[in-house]
Amino acid sequence: MTIYGYARVSTNEQDLQIQRDTLLNAGCELVREEKKSGTTVQGRNELATLMDFMRSGDTLVITRIDRLARSLGDLQDIVRQLKAKGVALRATEQPIDTGTAAGKAFLDMLGVFAEFETNLRRERQLEGIAKAKADGVYKGRKPSVDVERVKALAGQGIGATAIAKALKIGRASVYRVLEAERGV
Repeated sequence: MTIYGYARVSTNEQDLQIQRDTLLNAGCELVREEKKSGTTVQGRNELATLMDFMRSGDTLVITRIDRLARSLGDLQDIVRQLKAKGVALRATEQPIDTGTAAGKAFLDMLGVFAEFETNLRRERQLEGIAKAKADGVYKGRKPSVDVERVKALAGQGIGATAIAKALKIGRASVYRVLEAERGV
């Protein structure tokens, strides 16, 4: 019966120290950490390692539920996997107890609010981008394909594959330029 901790922040600039200290003070024997977005479980290798490694009787401790998941669906999937393994879930800053109906309901409510917060953040970001575009400030990322070089190389009779290799771009990008040139 081991107590594992899981700490997560979204960006490399953020610090895990406070979470790490809190989890160690909560009795965690091992703390896994990662700097990945919580909007999905995809690519969160430390969480996947914990999920694979934990056994019946173990406990997973987090500081807050939003460190584990930012969507209700992901949160419920994680909780189901933990329950199927016989692993308990605890949060240091919230009264989480997956063993009771009230604790499960509270966990679901926190998950709803975490997802709501993520959706609000996304809406604000899209509004900001739309305003920046309207003001002529936001232009998107710079093109990664030098259209004139593609055309010049194609004009020399060089094939799409060779152009793609020479310019270190995808072959589909070369075809898009050539099709646009032909008006296809």
